[in-house]
Amino acid sequence: MNRKNVWTTYSAAQLKKVDQFAEDYKKFLDESKTEREAIDTIVNEIEAAGYRELNTLIGSKTKLKKGDKVYSVWMNKSIAIFQMGSEPMENGLNILGAHIDSPRLDVKQNPLYEDGGFAYLDTHYYGGIKKYHYVAMPLAIHGVLVKKDGTTVQLNVGEDEDDPVFFVSDLLIHLAQDQLSKKASNVIEGEALDLIIGHRPFVIESKEKEKAEKKDAKLTAGQQYAIAAEKAEKAESGKVSGAVRRGILAILNDLYGIEEEDFISAELEIVPAGKSRDAGFDRSMIMGYGHDDRVCAFPSMRAIMEAKNLKRTACCILVDKEEIGSVGATGMRSRFFENAVAELMALTKEGFNDLALRRCLANSCMLSSDVSAGFDPSYASCFEKKNASFLGEGLVFNKFTGARGKSGSNDANAEFIAEIRRALDKEGIVYQTAELGKVDVGGGGTIAYILALYGMNVIDAGVAVLNMHAPWEVIDKADLYEALRGYVAFLQNIDFRNE
Repeated sequence: MNRKNVWTTYSAAQLKKVDQFAEDYKKFLDESKTEREAIDTIVNEIEAAGYRELNTLIGSKTKLKKGDKVYSVWMNKSIAIFQMGSEPMENGLNILGAHIDSPRLDVKQNPLYEDGGFAYLDTHYYGGIKKYHYVAMPLAIHGVLVKKDGTTVQLNVGEDEDDPVFFVSDLLIHLAQDQLSKKASNVIEGEALDLIIGHRPFVIESKEKEKAEKKDAKLTAGQQYAIAAEKAEKAESGKVSGAVRRGILAILNDLYGIEEEDFISAELEIVPAGKSRDAGFDRSMIMGYGHDDRVCAFPSMRAIMEAKNLKRTACCILVDKEEIGSVGATGMRSRFFENAVAELMALTKEGFNDLALRRCLANSCMLSSDVSAGFDPSYASCFEKKNASFLGEGLVFNKFTGARGKSGSNDANAEFIAEIRRALDKEGIVYQTAELGKVDVGGGGTIAYILALYGMNVIDAGVAVLNMHAPWEVIDKADLYEALRGYVAFLQNIDFRNE
């Protein structure tokens, strides 16, 4: 089958829209390096567009009608966004679903230690990464610490030009003979991915310590906290060590009012420091952290905002935990989405009952908006070229994912795919089909199979990515814009139910 390069199809006016949408996306990407940050950014944008929070509507017993815009956030990490259509919800929804978590390093709950004159944070990697990617590069800390009194402290350090950055050290090439003989998966062990966060010892003169005990010294709260920690350590073990560690504790206490024990109730994520950037002399691509899967989440969110005059109620669901199996209360396996749909139905004139909810979900159609592995000529042997996705060739459909014999896959029905072809061709959307690499070479999964458990029609549809799961991934701007167009066409034109 013939392939079409999207760039050759655009008018001058469309090219301006491509560039503007890319700039909007880069801003979103830079502001949304964690799930919580993504949710905050999304809520700010959709509320400005007139979306109202579901719980508020439930409290006021507001009845919903066509065109009403509603959203529901779950635990600050997942969100379901709805635009009401003219048909009863029992007839089904048109759903765009993506995930907003990305591979990274997570800080452990008892992380702070000192060794060899350096202060470290102990980490555990999250999702599928090549561990050697994370050494010898600038890293930032994003996340929250929640104190026992319920106060939440937000951290975002390493992104501004004046911020310090952090790093995981690597072995110098001169001493790396044994290291370089290891398999790539073992070059850097998981327990070696500890973040260096300081090197300067905490020093307070004896006279100042004496004054501090008499509460007569002009010391910061952090310095007093570090002195107390030193005193407690000496009383417990009879000796004092970890001056660099105490220096970090003093800084954290002064800047954020936190104590070491607050790490127990913290969610801190280590991500590449720096902003997304245009790539290539022609600025046709974007290099940034978190394309998987925010490059699908952003156009999904924008698509439901742009869609108009809907027959079927539209939904955009953006979830957490896909990179580790969609587990947990904020992953797609959770029932929060189903509960949100039930609450929404209860606010319509038809009302809620369990059978109507089941029919709604079974009659729904979904694009599981997730990225695809873009063909890379440098590693061509891993792809089957006829069935690979190419950057610049539009929205990518994966009929199935999984591994080996399609294990763990949702496999979309031919009838549903034909309906999608009709809807996209009607709007002149450029799209392609692909698999995730050669048969038996690898594989992967998305949230598609989880929604398919309701009996609804689901297919994966997203954007081709180079360097997938690396700290800096690459996408094509035209594919990003075509995803937006394709998602809008799906929401506005699909009216398909199983017989």
